[in-house]
Amino acid sequence: MSEVSNAALVAASQTPAPGESLLVANKITRRFGGLVANQDVCVDLIRGKVHVLLGPNGAGKSTCINMLSGDLPPSDGQILFKGKDITGLTAAQRSLVGIGRSYQRTNIFPKFTVLENVRLAAQSRRQQAWRIFSKAQEQQWALDKARACIEEAGLGKKVDWISGVLSHGEQRQLEIAMVLATDAEVMLLDEPLAGMGSEESAKMVEVLKRLKPTRAILLVEHDMDAVFAVADTITVMVNGQVLESGPPAQIKASVAVQQAYLGTEDSFHV
Repeated sequence: MSEVSNAALVAASQTPAPGESLLVANKITRRFGGLVANQDVCVDLIRGKVHVLLGPNGAGKSTCINMLSGDLPPSDGQILFKGKDITGLTAAQRSLVGIGRSYQRTNIFPKFTVLENVRLAAQSRRQQAWRIFSKAQEQQWALDKARACIEEAGLGKKVDWISGVLSHGEQRQLEIAMVLATDAEVMLLDEPLAGMGSEESAKMVEVLKRLKPTRAILLVEHDMDAVFAVADTITVMVNGQVLESGPPAQIKASVAVQQAYLGTEDSFHV
């Protein structure tokens, strides 16, 4: 692993004070040939806060979260984790230092139980020498960790269910549990409420509120009720650039944001 990678791993073992920045993007830009998908985007993710990335389709939200997670390298700019430069780290390396990611599409093993899915996520975090006679499913530390994460994600009563029979909302909760099992201090969640009804959305909002005190959460979401229920900071993107960033009240009252995306203030349902 490179010197940069080693520095990031050391930083991951140092717990910052509550409210301190964990993941910071400084003017990150991504170009695809002549197309600029993101330009000079700045994001500051703070432990104990939910930061929502908002914008119309094509605004550059997915490109931004892909750069933060390591799925896509920035063309320019810098990404810091606990003050250390991780711009050059891959997605796998960022997972090891404490950055977890969920995707727009549900990404689970549908034929495995809830417990098996989360146990596998937990075991991916701890690198061990291969032991030919050791049964992975009997590693007690992984089972204990998986059960704790499942409980935290609100699925404690369905730990032994086959994942494929869970509702859509419960499968998204399972993905949250899998991210938790990787010891993620920063959670990058790409539209976790997409396709949910009001009851499932309300459950996910409660899960996010329960998780945020000890983590920094970036949420890409279109559900306005959910956004204003959980957000501490909202960054609005349009055409690959940040239009405005601030607390929910500021974004709600912003004429520029209303004109670009949200409509009039009377259209809000908070």
